This record gives sequence, structure tokens and C-alpha cells, in this order.
Amino acid sequence: MAQAARDLERSPRDRYAFAMPKPIRIPSIAAIKDHVGVPMGPSGWVTVSEEQIRRFADATGDQQWIHTDPERAAAESPFGGLIAHGYLTISLAPALIDELYLVDGCRMTVNYGIEKMRLQEPVLAGARIRLTAEIRAVRMLPSGAARTTVHFVFEIAGGRRPACVCDAVLVYFP
Repeated sequence: MAQAARDLERSPRDRYAFAMPKPIRIPSIAAIKDHVGVPMGPSGWVTVSEEQIRRFADATGDQQWIHTDPERAAAESPFGGLIAHGYLTISLAPALIDELYLVDGCRMTVNYGIEKMRLQEPVLAGARIRLTAEIRAVRMLPSGAARTTVHFVFEIAGGRRPACVCDAVLVYFP
């Protein structure tokens, strides 16, 4: 019973950490190509809070009422409450991807763009999401960097469909 109580005191992210495998360690930038097609994840669950949504609205200037007015969103929106911005969902990728894989010898990673992004389900305030990923393509650049296409799927706990599915283009620099 004491262990169960300690588990409840942890944050949602920490509470599920014991069930997560360690991230895949890719030994070098050149070795990224050896991981094409390898499913990675899932990450731990992360709760998207109303406060986080509000702060994202302030940071981006997107103050649409479906993101900022809980009473109106509950009464008028087809979603039944506040929802996270789609870009808030995708912005969680850098933190969650480190739970899936790490590239040794990488000095920095740059987001080069996003292809084929679909926001399939709204993420309601208080919902838990997690990330799975699969490297789909790698192109080595003359500088020794690798331009990769990584397929992301953001799942919602108890959701019918993923919140977001996209192909992120990331460049790993030595």
C-alpha cells in the first residue's frame, strides 16, 4: 500500500516511467540509417494542463476561445471543453523524443520542417498524451550531418485516434 501511495504522489510523467524502456542509443550520426524502420516508444504519458494551454496561447498570440475560455468552450464548442493548440501538441516532441532515442555525437538537432501533419483528434485540457516514432528516411549531408524524416504519432490515453500524426524533418549535426 505504501508503494501505491508513493506512485500517486509522482507526476503523471514520473508515475509511468517504471514501465518505459530506456531510450534506444544510436552510437553515431552515421548509424541513424541503421535504425530506419525501427518502431520506437512509446514515451511516458504527459498531461496537457489548462495552464499549459493558456501559457501557449499567451506565447503565440492565439487567444481563440476554444483554448482560453473554459466556460464558453464547455458550453459552445463541439469538443466539450478547452482544447490544446495543435502546435502545442507537436511542440512536445523534443521533450518526448529523448525518451525514445538518443544520438551519440550529436551536438545539436534542428527542426527542418514538418510534412504531412494531421491533427486527427482534439487534446482536451487534462488529457494525457504520449509519443511513438519511426525513422523513415536518412540523407547524409556533406558536413557529416544527417537529415532525417521521423514519423511521429501522438496518442491520447483512451482516444479513438491519434491526436497528431506527422513526418518531422530533423537534422542531426556533429
